[in-house]
Amino acid sequence: MRKLFIVTIIALTTFSTFSQSTSEAPKQNISTDSNVAFRLFATRNMYTFIKLNTRNGQMWQVQWDTKSSQVETALSLITRVKKEEESDGRFFLYPTTNVYNFILLDQIDGRVWQVQ
Repeated sequence: MRKLFIVTIIALTTFSTFSQSTSEAPKQNISTDSNVAFRLFATRNMYTFIKLNTRNGQMWQVQWDTKSSQVETALSLITRVKKEEESDGRFFLYPTTNVYNFILLDQIDGRVWQVQ
């Protein structure tokens, strides 16, 4: 009887712990203009953004600080479409619940890539 009581308490505690955790995707502050060549996407690091070329899917990490220094590092210089298929607003980044991952979506043909 005592074992059953202990197992029940552990099970309820575990259930309670999992039910309290939320895995809500972070909110993005995005311009409503879809005809732009570049977009900045916020990350959970307040000094880091991801700059996306919405025409071809290329990405850069943009870091800034209060001392006016800015660093831009290439994340992916691979173009995901041919030059003649490029169009403003074709690619978009969606945050995930994992702080290190985004999903890159080709909004025309539906292809997706995991971005870390």
